[in-house]
Amino acid sequence: MNKSLPRAKKLRRSLTDTERFVWSRMRGRRFAQFKFRRQVPLGEYIVDFVCFKQRLIIELDGGQHSVQQSYDAQRTCWLESQGFAVLRFWNHDVLQDWDTVAEVIWQKLQTEPPATSSRRTPHPRPLSHKGRGEKKRN
Repeated sequence: MNKSLPRAKKLRRSLTDTERFVWSRMRGRRFAQFKFRRQVPLGEYIVDFVCFKQRLIIELDGGQHSVQQSYDAQRTCWLESQGFAVLRFWNHDVLQDWDTVAEVIWQKLQTEPPATSSRRTPHPRPLSHKGRGEKKRN
């Protein structure tokens, strides 16, 4: 079991006010029919919100993030190396100007998801075409 999973479950039960606000607008495909998940473990990190289909992560930053910019940059770099785009918003901006934040998210969802290295390189052992409804030619 991923050791981040128990912590992610705890975070899901104790959302901040800003996370609760955003989740109320994202859950159940409420945001333009895109499926988002909250407090999801990815590697050694737990991301606030993620849309796997579009490979988009949304991070909400409170005051503590102003003193951990180096950590956040390292985290973002790793997430991007895994093929995700990362959008960061200050809690204050989310609560005071949700329409602008929602527009930025909407615009990003309209772009192609970032390609991951696994999508660009072929599988090392290609699957056989046998049994896929193709007729054998004589």
